[in-house]
Amino acid sequence: MTGEQRPRAALFDLDGTLINSEPRSMATWSRLLDAHGIPHDDTVLHRFMGRRGADVLADDPSLFPAVTWDVLVAEIQEIGGHPDLPPVLDLPESVTFLRGLHAAGTPFGLVTSADRAWAELSLNRLGVHGLFKGLVTAADVVHGKPHPQGYLAGADILGIDPEHIVVFEDTPAGIQAGKAAGMRVVAITTTHDRAKLSEADLVVDHLTEVDWPRLAPRGR
Repeated sequence: MTGEQRPRAALFDLDGTLINSEPRSMATWSRLLDAHGIPHDDTVLHRFMGRRGADVLADDPSLFPAVTWDVLVAEIQEIGGHPDLPPVLDLPESVTFLRGLHAAGTPFGLVTSADRAWAELSLNRLGVHGLFKGLVTAADVVHGKPHPQGYLAGADILGIDPEHIVVFEDTPAGIQAGKAAGMRVVAITTTHDRAKLSEADLVVDHLTEVDWPRLAPRGR
């Protein structure tokens, strides 16, 4: 990133970036597909990572033919109450990185494909909700990731031009959304291997490896 201006703000994805909820999410979608007798593999399940479920189904209506989204949402909520689903895990390095940005006076916001209730619950559980300048959630946009609308809305909340903002993501769809919004992107390997995150400007295993605002690995 030599020669580029130092960033002035950041926008964070939630699931897979600040918390590791993807194993739980994938198990939920797997059980929903099983309940409808729909064969699937990891490739099918990974299509839901980083995206709104409704957008995935709009792209491929054959996944749940003749079943409305409202019905599926009710079923997902019922499955989500099962006690044997994988737990949601904190990513403490991500929280440490957030607190470091806040201490340095760097403004940041959240752009997630999840609903607002889940986003607020998660940020409150991490103890960082009050650090965010604002949240863009699933219902706040017409077009979900990989469309840039969410990240452009986040830039509006921050009041900073996209070229001065860095996005933190964990999925190819999220990376594409950030790049399409004209932002630089740092990817974290929580849910995907490095090869699948290659469109990002920087790929790290944990956010504490990022030397902000240089946007380079620490110690290099």
